[in-house]
Amino acid sequence: MLKTFSLPAKLGAIGSVLLFMALASTGLTLWVTWQLEGGAAAVNEAGRMRMQTWRLAQTLAAGDTERLQSQLVRFDQTLALLHSGDPTRPLFVPHDADSRRALADVQQGWQALRARWGQSPPPAAAETAVQADTFVVRIDAFVTAIETQLGRWTALLNAFQFAMMALALASAVALLYAAHLFVFNPLARLQAGLARVGEGDLSARVEVGSDDEFGVLSAGFNRMAQTLQGLYQSLESRVQEKTLRLETEHARLAALYESAAFVGTATSLDDLAQGFARQARRVARADASAVRWSDESNQRYLLLASDCLPQHVVDAEQCVPAGSCFCGQRQGDAHTRVIAIRTADGMQMPGHCERAGYETVISVPVRLHERMVGELNLFYRSEATLTDEDRALLETLASHLAGAIEGLRAGALEREAAVAEERGLLARELHDSIAQSLSFQKIQVGLLRDALQRQDPVRVDRALRELEAGVRESLSDVRELLVHFRTRTNAEDIEPALRLTLQKFEHQTGLTTHLSIEGDALPLPPDVQVQVLHVVQEALSNVRKHARAREVWVEVQQAPQWRVEVRDDGCGFAPGVAEADHTHVGLRIMRERAQRIGASVEVVSVPGSGTAVALTLPERQRLAA
Repeated sequence: MLKTFSLPAKLGAIGSVLLFMALASTGLTLWVTWQLEGGAAAVNEAGRMRMQTWRLAQTLAAGDTERLQSQLVRFDQTLALLHSGDPTRPLFVPHDADSRRALADVQQGWQALRARWGQSPPPAAAETAVQADTFVVRIDAFVTAIETQLGRWTALLNAFQFAMMALALASAVALLYAAHLFVFNPLARLQAGLARVGEGDLSARVEVGSDDEFGVLSAGFNRMAQTLQGLYQSLESRVQEKTLRLETEHARLAALYESAAFVGTATSLDDLAQGFARQARRVARADASAVRWSDESNQRYLLLASDCLPQHVVDAEQCVPAGSCFCGQRQGDAHTRVIAIRTADGMQMPGHCERAGYETVISVPVRLHERMVGELNLFYRSEATLTDEDRALLETLASHLAGAIEGLRAGALEREAAVAEERGLLARELHDSIAQSLSFQKIQVGLLRDALQRQDPVRVDRALRELEAGVRESLSDVRELLVHFRTRTNAEDIEPALRLTLQKFEHQTGLTTHLSIEGDALPLPPDVQVQVLHVVQEALSNVRKHARAREVWVEVQQAPQWRVEVRDDGCGFAPGVAEADHTHVGLRIMRERAQRIGASVEVVSVPGSGTAVALTLPERQRLAA
């Protein structure tokens, strides 16, 4: 069996041989057929020569000289055609010796006969008939020679036909054998191997009998079966390994989820550190853990919390300078490390960890945006290693701790900023209201003292009246501030809070108030409602202090945009007077409150015709932002 050629090459070689043999047989058949056709045409021309000979004899006997010459020319043309053949059609004398010899004899006899028949006087009719009969015998011999050769060609053609039939049968047998040898037999072996594998026999192998495509397929099938056999044999161990890996990954994910949930609910740094130390020790399967906090300059580490760490270690390591121990890494070279407390040669390193019986410490830096926030330490009483997965898990937990610490710090700063802002607002309102009144009363006390020294009853009485008015004004301001700071709103609607504010205003001032609300819209957020109420209260405070009004109107428009207007029928003021008069500080306070919620305050006043203060809130999307 050939082993050096591919299947297409083998089939191509067999097909090429068979095609060559078929073409050769067909070509030989066509050639023999051409020879037969040419010989048959030559026999026909020879038969014409017999007819032409008898016509010449008759014409010669009749003495028609002109007709005789034309017939002689036509006979010469027939001999020339037989001698050279006709290239336009199959007409030629066979090239065998007998046919050529007979043709030469006919030509020689014709030359002699033509000479005798062309002389003058011509031979007698009886002699002409004898000469013609003798010449026709030569023609018959020539025809016999051609027919003999044609008989040979016919036999050869029959032999070729039988050979072609035998070749067709041999080709079919050869193709079937080649197909069986190169295609069906290897395919049957592959099918048998597949059937055995399908039945569960993974030890099935296919014989590789060639290097062609089926040989490559057989080798590939054997490799596949061997691989499947190996996979099947190690399937149980692989399943167990995958199961353990999935359980490990599930435990890691659960630890990350638990850590994220815990750091999101921790309310203080101590609770956060203590809970995280407990979780980290459980996740890392450590004997003890500690969470340390680093200052801004990374000079020292403070022990925030620990879990299962001996008390003498906790007392000794409350504060660790950065770089003085394996715990407390400096920011420049901080990374997750596995620290062996005992050196390679058995020498013990001094320190509290070694005296507590720990052999390995894992140090995980707690970073936030490349800044050291702290460190997580895990203590082991035996030798411990750290895989890449464990390292990634611990560093992720440390990043959660860093984010939670930063979140607590940001929350504390936010609360501190809110307290500071509220204190600043309280200080501004005290300064802009009560402080101004107290300063005015201080001046009046000085004037009263001066009047008493001069014993001027009129000036004393005037000063007392001014002091009494100032105390009354300060008391009203204090009450108003208390009302402002105790203001609460309904989370669903601002209307009850506005009505309560107007009722208190009527009770304090005795003025008539009117409230109108137009349109329908979603309620304002609670923090925005508080600021809107404060602006309304400040506007009402200005009415009480400066307007000398009789009635006050509060108009609320909810759609398409929130707009609250406080209008009175008081004395009003000229444009620019309120900004220039520093005693009218209410406008500045209203603008500051409106700025916090992205709103705007517009004040329109005409001397003698009252004042209108309009608070316009932004669109709903901007307000929500």
